[in-house]
Amino acid sequence: MGVTSAGGELRYDAALSAWICRRLRISRVTLATYVFCYTGLAPILLVYWILRLQPIGRTFYLSFYDWHLIRPLKPFVGLGNYQDLLQDQNFLGALRNTTVFAVFVVTISVVLGLALAVMLSGKLRLTGVYQAIYFVPVIMPMVPMAIAWKWIFDARYGILNYFLSWFGVQPIGWLTSPDMAMAAIIIMSVWKVLGYNMVLLLVGLQSIPTIYYEAASIDGAAGWAKFRRITLPLLEPIILFVIIVSTINAYNVFTQVYVMTQGSQAAPGGLLRVLVFDIYQNGFQFFKMGFASAEAVVLTIIVIVLTLIQFRVMRPSVE
Repeated sequence: MGVTSAGGELRYDAALSAWICRRLRISRVTLATYVFCYTGLAPILLVYWILRLQPIGRTFYLSFYDWHLIRPLKPFVGLGNYQDLLQDQNFLGALRNTTVFAVFVVTISVVLGLALAVMLSGKLRLTGVYQAIYFVPVIMPMVPMAIAWKWIFDARYGILNYFLSWFGVQPIGWLTSPDMAMAAIIIMSVWKVLGYNMVLLLVGLQSIPTIYYEAASIDGAAGWAKFRRITLPLLEPIILFVIIVSTINAYNVFTQVYVMTQGSQAAPGGLLRVLVFDIYQNGFQFFKMGFASAEAVVLTIIVIVLTLIQFRVMRPSVE
């Protein structure tokens, strides 16, 4: 009976495998490859579902409720939280500040990163040392770096004002002045991500075959012509990736704003309020978890829309 049962199971498995192959129009070898790969990925996908996808779905769910952490009743309000967002001045100000921050940080870090990558890809001595120097801020923790920059920007004792005093510049309240606070956060953030963008762009530059430049030199092309007609077109896939990653990170800014704008050295009021800080404050200080979830959903939609726009704008040239 055991042999018959085993033989029946084998025939059943073979028939099922043949049916799946016919339905998917693939060979048995390809099916076995798929089964092996997805079996190995199953634990990782399970962890990703628990830690990523399920919280995202839960956030969407909470955004439709007046979900307060310390109230027993959590009524369904539909789009009420989203309607309140459009009338909330803190949210609108945070959205404006985050957008301004993202535009400047992404633009400056990508342009400077490309310039540094071009310089380091040439025949420059100690290139590895320069790469390490620029990449050190990337691997440093954000909190201690934000504290250090907070003291650098200090109006009375900061080293930046001391350096500027050599040129006759009066002390500037970098973090306390409404006109300079955002600029100070942008400078620190560009310094933090510049090395990451530079390394990615440098890898892209080094992957471009030199034969293209040699052919351009034979045709009489100069340095700028080579950069515009060879380097930029072949580097566009890496540039697109860098812009997308930089945009996502810029819209999720929180740590440096939270650390550098607290205490007596901070800008007045909610001048530097950003989206993630507003989400944190509404959710974990005011306990308005439904309202904070609606803000998180809006932030997610903004990032997705911007990513699709960037793909739409740059994808034709990339292809």
